[in-house]
Amino acid sequence: MKLGIVGTGMIVQEFLPLLTQLNLDDVALFGRNPTKTAQLAQQHGIRHSYTDYHALLQSEVDTLYIALPNHLHSPFAEQALAAGKHVILEKPITANARQFRQLRQLAKQQNKILIEAVTIHYLPAYCELKNHLARLGQIKIVSLNYSQYSSRYDRFKAGETPPVFDPQQAGGALMDLNVYNLHFAIGLFGKPQNCYYAANLTRHIDTSGVLLLNFHHFQAVCIGAKDCQAPVMLTIQGDNGNITISAPANQMQHFSVNLNNGETAHYTFDTPHRMLPEFQQFIRIIDEQDHSTTEQMLDISAAVMDILDQARRQQGIFVQD
Repeated sequence: MKLGIVGTGMIVQEFLPLLTQLNLDDVALFGRNPTKTAQLAQQHGIRHSYTDYHALLQSEVDTLYIALPNHLHSPFAEQALAAGKHVILEKPITANARQFRQLRQLAKQQNKILIEAVTIHYLPAYCELKNHLARLGQIKIVSLNYSQYSSRYDRFKAGETPPVFDPQQAGGALMDLNVYNLHFAIGLFGKPQNCYYAANLTRHIDTSGVLLLNFHHFQAVCIGAKDCQAPVMLTIQGDNGNITISAPANQMQHFSVNLNNGETAHYTFDTPHRMLPEFQQFIRIIDEQDHSTTEQMLDISAAVMDILDQARRQQGIFVQD
């Protein structure tokens, strides 16, 4: 894989040190700020840096990892697919479900891989957890809490509008944090029948909220907060026992199974960095042109985007369509 990285924000800066652990043929970096882009490229041994996106699209890279503000995912990905590149898009894959459907159709027409970068689905702990769900009996309640006081929230309270709190840029707690809970739940149980979103709104954006998902025989509650903080806890409760996870869904490395008969077990997986498993799989999927796995993952992305749209519309949060 010849990878082009689009963006120079926090998630990219977290990803760049992992390049030496991935089987990549070449790497290029794109950013709007020439100085910052050049410095990051030099710091991480990246030979090619660009500030012109069209020049990057004309280069020899075959895959783009797009990690830009949410509202830019679709237009940048559309250009990349049209140029014959595979595309890895940071979560949420697009700003709304309509954009996602258009990109999925374009990727199919171009015979290119389109996939969402959500660490959850590739973490060894999450993959192993699936094997233990049946031990819980009939699932009754799922509770997922990802509450993290945002480093940008004080600026928002002071009157600024950082992208993560900008409705026009598809920001908000649901799109930034609760989306992980949604991926966690849908990856395990499929698409819920319906949803209800109760949000704390300030200046037309959800700074925190509770998303209720109605599945066929059980209920799930997803809490996402950027304006307050609490211990992160995920629980799956069945009539025979429960599974508990004391870490955010996108970072989980362990879980405990606690059965009503007194049996308990703790499972731990040593994952050097949460982004490594997903990119190892992305490289394999693209190298092998594994469209079957791609479609399975896109089906999850489609379900997530539909719920995100429904939830935001219920609260009058701007949805670009």
